[in-house]
Amino acid sequence: MPIFVDTNVLVYRFDTTEPEKQARCEDWLQWLWTQGTGRLSMQVLQELYATLTRKLPRALNTTEAQTATRALFAWNPVVVERSVIEGAWANQERFSLSWWDALIVAAAQQAECTHLLTEDLNHNQDIDGVRVIDPMQVEPGALSL
Repeated sequence: MPIFVDTNVLVYRFDTTEPEKQARCEDWLQWLWTQGTGRLSMQVLQELYATLTRKLPRALNTTEAQTATRALFAWNPVVVERSVIEGAWANQERFSLSWWDALIVAAAQQAECTHLLTEDLNHNQDIDGVRVIDPMQVEPGALSL
């Protein structure tokens, strides 16, 4: 089954100020590429590019950030359209999520993911069929999919 990846997991791959998190997220991303199970949304790609070019202590130049972002097009990003937004409204209300987290969960649901890899929500939380996995608490490949 596909695993939806939140922006923070992708950013850690480039954040040299957090070497342990960087190594763990790199392991996760390599495993997802090997398995062909990584999924994300256009929202995640937009956040990734902005963070890589403006928010990291050692920001990437635009060419490097574009290359990193463009490579993830292979994961068939979910386009944030009406059905995703309406799903996010429902998630926001039902689970008391922030707007951005509700949108991530709705995109994961749209992509038919049963797992969401993120540090931003509670580990093992089930959000209407999407189980939150904290990548720092679970080894890549340890999920029973």
